[in-house]
Amino acid sequence: MSGLDEILNLIETQQQQGEELILKAAKSKAAAIKAEGDKKAQTAYEDFMHRSKEQAEKDYENACNSADAEMKRRVLACKVGLIDEAIEKTVAKLKALPDNEYFQLIIKLAERHSQPEKGVLSLCSKDLARVPADFESKLNESINKKGGSITLSKEAADIEDGFILSYGLISENCSFRAIIESEKDEIRDTAARALFGR
Repeated sequence: MSGLDEILNLIETQQQQGEELILKAAKSKAAAIKAEGDKKAQTAYEDFMHRSKEQAEKDYENACNSADAEMKRRVLACKVGLIDEAIEKTVAKLKALPDNEYFQLIIKLAERHSQPEKGVLSLCSKDLARVPADFESKLNESINKKGGSITLSKEAADIEDGFILSYGLISENCSFRAIIESEKDEIRDTAARALFGR
């Protein structure tokens, strides 16, 4: 082998070794890049899963709270509906009382709303037509305890039931619905205790 061949072989060997070193370094760098990429991808995945889990828990809690609030709202609406229905039935029952009981109720209500003055009690046209003959005297027997007196008006009041009690320019609507409206909260509380035991 000549010196030239030896030089060429040496150059070729060195070139192969250089290529191997470059390839080895490139593979090592590629492996390091891949490992770093895998690590970042795993960290990003874990972070995403953690945030997703937290968000899912919050969404679940919000959904439960929303469902609970909706259920409570519906239960309350149902209770209010039942109470209002009970009130309507009570008003209908009061209107349907026999004359004697109805006018005894009117006397009790008038006594409760009366003042120690001279007043005028006005009934609706239906009640004015069926008022008992001794109603005004029984009414005044009851009212006299407070030191007042009441005259029964011959004019019909524009109400469905109950009465209007007037003292001078001041009139109080004592129809069943007006009384219920003025004492609505107390009536609803009483009805709720009776219906739901609360």
